[in-house]
Amino acid sequence: MQELLTVIAQGLVDDPTAVKVTADEPNEDGTIVYHISVAEADMGRIIGKQGRIAKAIRTIARSAAIRYDQKIMVEID
Repeated sequence: MQELLTVIAQGLVDDPTAVKVTADEPNEDGTIVYHISVAEADMGRIIGKQGRIAKAIRTIARSAAIRYDQKIMVEID
């Protein structure tokens, strides 16, 4: 899942070397939280107008997680 989020984020930003995706340990209900960090200048590219790109990234990640019977959340830092 980390690789998927990394590839998606690197394709959207100007500085792909600054993209970092980290995962927290699963919490009590089994949800894994993934954090995407990008350069400050690329933050708008990841979030998109009215959060549409961020919402699309979360949708894709949740769809992929269903295939592996996981619950996930994606946060953009």
